[in-house]
Amino acid sequence: MFKAMLMTIFAGVMILGTAGAIEQPVPAAAAAAFKDVSVSHWAYQAINDAVSKGYLKGDGSGKFRPNDPVTRAEFAAILARVSTNENAGGAAAFSDLAGNWSEKEVSEAVGKGFFSPADYTNGFKPGTPLTRVEMAKWMASGLAARDGEYKQALEDTKDTIVPVTEYYKGGLNKADYPYVSVMLGTGLMSGYPDDSFGGGKTTTRAEVAVIIQRYETTQTKAPSAFKGLNELREVGTTGTNHRTVIPAYRDPDNGHTLQTILGKNISLRNGTGKVKINHFIFLSGFDSNQTGSIYGRMFTDRETHFVKESYLVFVDSSVIPESETFELSSYTNGLTSDLQGGIRVFGQSPVRFGYSTLPNDGRNFFVKGKEIKFWSYSAIPRTVTHGNSVLNSIFADDGSYGVIILQK
Repeated sequence: MFKAMLMTIFAGVMILGTAGAIEQPVPAAAAAAFKDVSVSHWAYQAINDAVSKGYLKGDGSGKFRPNDPVTRAEFAAILARVSTNENAGGAAAFSDLAGNWSEKEVSEAVGKGFFSPADYTNGFKPGTPLTRVEMAKWMASGLAARDGEYKQALEDTKDTIVPVTEYYKGGLNKADYPYVSVMLGTGLMSGYPDDSFGGGKTTTRAEVAVIIQRYETTQTKAPSAFKGLNELREVGTTGTNHRTVIPAYRDPDNGHTLQTILGKNISLRNGTGKVKINHFIFLSGFDSNQTGSIYGRMFTDRETHFVKESYLVFVDSSVIPESETFELSSYTNGLTSDLQGGIRVFGQSPVRFGYSTLPNDGRNFFVKGKEIKFWSYSAIPRTVTHGNSVLNSIFADDGSYGVIILQK
C-alpha cells in the first residue's frame, strides 16, 4: 500500500463548436483571407483546412467570425457535409425550418443519423447556440449510425464512471453518460482545465474547425482503436479497466474474474466490519504526466507516489462497521488483500471531482451499522520476481472469489 497522488494529463484542449451559414462554399484560396483570422490565430490551420474542403463557410463579408457560438443549424450543416454516412432519406419534420438556409442540410443530417425530429418536438430552433451535450449526442449518434460497434459502445457505457467533475458533483444527466463517454474516449471532445465537461456551455466556430478535423478521421476508425473508449466500456460492463490498461494481467481461465466479487460482503480479518467493492480502477503509468489511463487525472495528483515495481489500483468500496470502536486502523489492519482496499487518496483530486476518500484519522467518519462509501488505493506487483506468475486474489464471504494473474 502507499501514500501520495498525481495529476494526469487528461485536461487537454476541449474543442467543440461549429461553423458558418453561407449557402455557397468558400473557395480554397479564400480560406486564408478572412479579415478576422490571422496567420497567428490558434486555429488558423484547422480553419483553413475546413474551409478549403467546404465544411465551414464565411459570413459573406470577408469574415469568419471565429469567436461566435455555433448554432444548431450550423453544426447540422457541417456534419452533413463532413459525414460519409449513408443518407436514409426522409425530410426532417421541423416546421420552423421552412425556407431557412439550412433546411436541406438539416434534413440530410437527420437522414445520416445525427439526431431525430423526436429530439426537438418544440421545433428545431436553428439559431439556438448548440450546447456541448447536444454536440456530444449528435456526433456519438452519427458514429453509431455508421458503425454498429459504436452503438454497442453507447450501450456499454450507460453505467460507466465518467471522468469529469459532474459525475460525482452533479450537472450531467445519466442519460448523457454514453454520449460524453464516446466523446472523451475517442478524443473528439475533452474536459475543461478544471476537469468539468461543461455540458451546458456552447462552443465557437474556431473550436469546431478543430473538432471537425478530428471527426473526419474518427469516423473512419473502429471504436476498438481508442484505448480510452475501451477503458470506459470495460468499466461500464465489468466494473474494472485492468484488461485494457494492464494487458500483462489477465483473467483466470476458470471464470473467477474480479467482477465475480463486486457488490458482495468481504469480511475484514479482525471481524470488525465488512467491505463491498464496487469498482477497481488500475493505472499503469510511472509518473503524474503519464498515468496510462483515461482515469489518471481523476485519481492522481502531484502528491501521488508511483512505484516502478507496482501498478496503482484505486478501489471504490463501501464499509459497514460492526463495532462501536471501529476506526481507521480497524479498516486498514483488517484488509486481507491489496485488492480489498488501501489508504486514502491523497492530493486535491477527491475535492476536485467530488468523491469521498478515507480521512486522516477516521474520527467521526465510521459509524457502527452505517454503510460508508469511499475510494482508497494500494498497489499490485508489476513484474514476476519468483516463479512463473503472480496471483492477486480476493475472496467474498459467500465463497466466491476473483483473481487476476500476471505471468512472465
